[in-house]
Amino acid sequence: MNIELHIAKRLVNAGERKKSISGPIVTIAVAGIALGLAVMILAVSIVTGFKKEISNKVIGFGSHIQITNFDSNISFETTPVRTNQPFLPEIRQIPEVRHIQPFATKAGIIRTRDDIQGVVLKGIDQSFDWSFFEQNMTAGRRIELSDTITSNQAVISQTIASLLRLEVGDPFNMFFVQDPPRARRFNVSGIYETGLEELDRIFVLADLRHIQRLNDWEDDQVSGFEILLDDFDNLERVTMEVNDLAGYVFTEDMSRLRIASISSKYPQFFDWLELLDMNVWVILTLMVIVAGFNMVSGLLILILERTGMIGILKAMGLDNTRLRKIFLYQSAFLIAKGLLWGNLLGVGLSLIQHYTGFIKLDQASYFIATVPINLKMTHLLMLNIGTMVITIVMLIVPSYIIGRIDPDKTIRFD
Repeated sequence: MNIELHIAKRLVNAGERKKSISGPIVTIAVAGIALGLAVMILAVSIVTGFKKEISNKVIGFGSHIQITNFDSNISFETTPVRTNQPFLPEIRQIPEVRHIQPFATKAGIIRTRDDIQGVVLKGIDQSFDWSFFEQNMTAGRRIELSDTITSNQAVISQTIASLLRLEVGDPFNMFFVQDPPRARRFNVSGIYETGLEELDRIFVLADLRHIQRLNDWEDDQVSGFEILLDDFDNLERVTMEVNDLAGYVFTEDMSRLRIASISSKYPQFFDWLELLDMNVWVILTLMVIVAGFNMVSGLLILILERTGMIGILKAMGLDNTRLRKIFLYQSAFLIAKGLLWGNLLGVGLSLIQHYTGFIKLDQASYFIATVPINLKMTHLLMLNIGTMVITIVMLIVPSYIIGRIDPDKTIRFD
């Protein structure tokens, strides 16, 4: 039988049954742990949710990984590659790869009767994954593409629609600066809004065959390929695998292919998101320190309140190490109680926000309309285990005060 654990349980039960001097202080310590854990859960779930939402929006415009001609410059005018690449079946065999689709881009200018706006025409075909844009479609519908007829439909953003005063069904002309200059006429079939104005004001989706004809490309020539993954966490590793398969392949004109991840293509977004991690670590550190010091004060009060019991147990032969274990066990029970209430509060508030979205944000400033929540069991386990371990470690040094208690004096005092 574990004597220390048995005594600790009796002390906890006795403290719950009757009022004591340490009661209010212990209650405050437990409440501090609960509040601290709730704040940590909310901080982690909100920041990871925010990073996930913004990452998904950027990925929606450019996929996780792009394969283009190495000779293509940093503009949207690209050197074409063939669609029948030998490495594509091998890439499709990578377990984390969800979808591969060809694309083409070309810079142009939209001109209406009263307005003008520079944009990028992104050409897509029937294999295009519409899931992202359908989630963010505010009006109209996606482009209907066929094998035989080139569609004149286009999907534009709400930002472009507002700037040019266009609505679903309206026609517009797009001009392309080349030799000789060319133009195309499109009809607005759908309007999307992601909140990322920097990208919303650029991209217009249309049939890929328009770009092929504008650039005098053949039917099997495109700007490159977009690769979509199941999980963003696998981006770096899969990028290296794709690079091994396609990065050293030479095309017919003896040029190589460039493999670019979304984080390298749009570093301004992902570098900014990485800065948010520092804020989370500051919050976690402060909350754990506060919870630890709350329990330290509670432990000292518990020890001082039980000096008589400590003296008796010492007189009966219990050494200081075993006595420290009693109070550390008791503290662990109290910490667990605080963690339980902290989980209920933090997870409860997170779920309410996730399903109701009652806390709104200014989309123009934060790119999303409501506070995002990303609850993961691994995060909850790490927060609970980390808080428990760090707090108990902080209690080890204060528990050595037990060694200074003289059983002769405490028993005589009683």
